[in-house]
Amino acid sequence: MAGTKRRAPARGKRTAPRGTATSSGSNAPKRRFFDYPRSGYEGLHRWLPSWRFTVGTILAVGFLGAGAMVAAYASTTIPNQADDTRAQTTTVYYANNADGSQGAVMGTFAAQKRTLVEYPTLPEYVGQAVAAAEDKTFFTNNSGISITGMGRALINNLRGGPTQGGSTLTQQYVERYYVAETTTDYVGKFKETLLAIKIARVESKPEIMERYLNTIYFGRDSYGIQAASQSYFAKDAKDLTVAEAALLAGIIPSPNNWDPAKAPDKAEARWNIVLDSMEEEGWLAPADRAAMTFPPTVEYKRLDSMGGPVGYLLEMVRDELNRPPLELTDDEIYRKGLSVVTTIQQPLQVAAETQVAAFRAGTLPEQDGAMPNELTRVSLSSIDPKDGAIVALYGGADFLADQKNTATYQPIQAGSTFKPFTLIAALEQGVPLTTKFNGRSPQEFDDWTVPNFGGSQFGTIDLVDATANSVNTVYAQLNLQIGPEKTAEAATRAGITTPVQSNPANVLGTDAVRPLDIAGSYATIASGGIRVDPFIVRTVLNPDDSVAFERKEPTEEQRAFAPDVIADATFAMTQVVQKGSGEDWIKPLGRPIAGKTGTSNDNKSAWFVGFTPTIVTEVSLNQINGTTQETITPFGRPKQVTGGTWPAFLWQSYMKEVFAQPQYAPVVDFPPRANVGGKPSPSATAPSETVAPTEEPTQEAPSEIAVPSGLEGKLEGDATAAVVNAGLVASIVSEPSDTVTSGRVIRVEPRGGTILAPGGSVTLVVSSGPKPVPTQEPVPTEPPPTPAPTP
Repeated sequence: MAGTKRRAPARGKRTAPRGTATSSGSNAPKRRFFDYPRSGYEGLHRWLPSWRFTVGTILAVGFLGAGAMVAAYASTTIPNQADDTRAQTTTVYYANNADGSQGAVMGTFAAQKRTLVEYPTLPEYVGQAVAAAEDKTFFTNNSGISITGMGRALINNLRGGPTQGGSTLTQQYVERYYVAETTTDYVGKFKETLLAIKIARVESKPEIMERYLNTIYFGRDSYGIQAASQSYFAKDAKDLTVAEAALLAGIIPSPNNWDPAKAPDKAEARWNIVLDSMEEEGWLAPADRAAMTFPPTVEYKRLDSMGGPVGYLLEMVRDELNRPPLELTDDEIYRKGLSVVTTIQQPLQVAAETQVAAFRAGTLPEQDGAMPNELTRVSLSSIDPKDGAIVALYGGADFLADQKNTATYQPIQAGSTFKPFTLIAALEQGVPLTTKFNGRSPQEFDDWTVPNFGGSQFGTIDLVDATANSVNTVYAQLNLQIGPEKTAEAATRAGITTPVQSNPANVLGTDAVRPLDIAGSYATIASGGIRVDPFIVRTVLNPDDSVAFERKEPTEEQRAFAPDVIADATFAMTQVVQKGSGEDWIKPLGRPIAGKTGTSNDNKSAWFVGFTPTIVTEVSLNQINGTTQETITPFGRPKQVTGGTWPAFLWQSYMKEVFAQPQYAPVVDFPPRANVGGKPSPSATAPSETVAPTEEPTQEAPSEIAVPSGLEGKLEGDATAAVVNAGLVASIVSEPSDTVTSGRVIRVEPRGGTILAPGGSVTLVVSSGPKPVPTQEPVPTEPPPTPAPTP
């Protein structure tokens, strides 16, 4: 027949059906299982499959594909959320000045800047704006995918157009929340599609939207709607307006490029698209839409939270969180979303930073432009002696430029700041402040030669004068008398953490110490003998505001020294300010202050550490060239930098601002001098046994006692006996005099005839001879224009 390509049988012969016997009785060839090329056809048709084969093949592939889809879906498991989506910003706060509670933000630790918020706390239009921008079908699409969107994207990609994903908001959520990376290959997209379908069946729309809003990147280094709201509008996400929510939603596809600060036209165009979509979906009334104006954003400054002086504080916070009892890893610190309240009081910290910056620039009052060498390093730290809280600390100008914190990293020679530890150890052994030693210079002790600073000469002086004038030869004798190991042990008990050698020279501060350790050990003295260790973290709160850590105040069990020992040591240290090496700069502040200057050999370090009963502050200078400690380069009028010159100058300048703060303005007196002596003071860790007094007949004590008159000019012993016999307590203070013979009374305070209560204190000012040459500071050859201390 016409149109067929099937071959016709040979003329004159009849063909029999295939598979049946012919008339001759022979069998035809058997039909093949897979008849290809097709038998009985010629040409192209012999090679074309039949329609039955084609349909069957399509159905078979379809069934296999469907089966594979079902198997793939069944085997798809919802993974754990990606690590980065759980990361929250840990925020570090200053302390409020009044009560130490949470103050202003100091800085942050963040793997990603993110703070999680719950969807129900946000206005409804925030989620609607995001849906309008990314997937208008989100709230109604129960499958979680868009077949038409994916098909459209596939055709576009095959045509070579710009790559499109065709992803729904649910698919984007899967990619960001569970996969945490952008997938471009089709196999990966297929897996994400199956996961999106499964997620849409097990997670609610609010849950998906909440996690999406907390996960996506909004630019300005901000992850999640809360961080973005703060970065763009300086407000919490719960307070966003419709216009502001639309702006944030509009820039999601390309936040760094569409930031209004960079591309206001593109940002506003996207903003309009979002609002139009919200109106179309019925989420925004036309009248409200028409009234909308493009919202302004705040200026964004990319800041490294570790930059500047505050970086040293944040590093100290991180180090403290690493240590017990919390022992947090850095990864936990950067991801757990903690709230860390420090002990740093912002006004004091600002004062410390501005004072040191002005000091380096030579612009402080009375500095007259004198500037330290650029290699000179400055440390300033203040501690609350009540518990050891660091209330201010300057460790350097910029942590990013130099990560060595001057207050905590580099030990420097302590100089004469170590003498109070020897004095405390001596008082514990029953050596009273009235004990006298020869102050001539130099003196030989076996193979050890000790000079006084500047070669100054003194006669026989007591420990009060020796402390005030920092007389090396007296303190060397005292250290040998009590044993250098006692000095080392007292320093360690007070809070020195670096090794202290038990050699005779340790009293002169030959060991290197960290400035913050010195401040902490002096805080132990200022506390009345309770051991306080410096700390910077007050409380740590979890993201749910539960308390993870809270610092406890020290107790009597942490007492390091007996109160009477500390009272006498403190009295001697007040004389450093009243008439010694700290007099010129510190005494004019006009309040009870105890302290000690310190200068190391070759002037490689210089200190002033001073305290009141409510605050301790150390100021130290040193100079490092590479890794070598070198002599501090002199500047201004002083011929050399010593503890009583520039450290005391900077201390008083800073403390003027401290004393202007309400919490430090009140003048607080130190405990009165206790006059320890005669027997060893009870150990702080082993209280002495209480002995019941014996009952003996006593005469009624007088209610008033007059200070004996006519004591001026008498020998110290005679005057002391007269005061004691009258029922009063004698306190001996030495003072140079060019007119009164050494050892005789110059004056009596209060004067003779003054009425006191029984046991009242009478100060006998006794001549120590002609006024000595200063021991702590060199005598300048010409009057300095800057007020350098000259004892």
